[in-house]
Amino acid sequence: MAEPSTVARPYAEAAFNLADEAGALPRWSEMLAALAAVAADARVRLAAADPRLSDAQRAGVFIGILGGRLTGEAENLLRVLARNDRLELLAEIREQFEVLKNEREGVVEASVHSAFELTGAQLKDIVARLEQKTGRKVRPHVSVDRELIGGVKIVLGDKVIDGSARAQLAALEAALKA
Repeated sequence: MAEPSTVARPYAEAAFNLADEAGALPRWSEMLAALAAVAADARVRLAAADPRLSDAQRAGVFIGILGGRLTGEAENLLRVLARNDRLELLAEIREQFEVLKNEREGVVEASVHSAFELTGAQLKDIVARLEQKTGRKVRPHVSVDRELIGGVKIVLGDKVIDGSARAQLAALEAALKA
């Protein structure tokens, strides 16, 4: 069986192309986020998997819950997903859509893991340095990870910048053993 990311890709690309042509990337981003949140609910997953419901009824569950927050095109996407038994892919479709949207807008997502809570000035400095390094706008997602002991670890796409005390101690240990 194909990977969910492979199966979701054409749907994400179709949604992205539709949104891009209409100049509605932010609107589609919001709609896909709402759809993914609804799809994550256990009760909705049960309803979407119920073999007694028709495709239209399964899509209708989502449309009914989001009551007027979806465009006609987004409702059509839901109907296609229901017809093809792909409603469970909504979270993956959203993720892939966001990647395409970020590429179009010149934005890169950065996961910033810090041993301690960062101040606004510290985060602003980190973002400025990352933007200078990448040449792109950086959207940070900050989390606190006490196991780092000190410093920060930044994941930027497939690159990791580990300036944590834990990483420095591990490097020191490896150097001493060599």
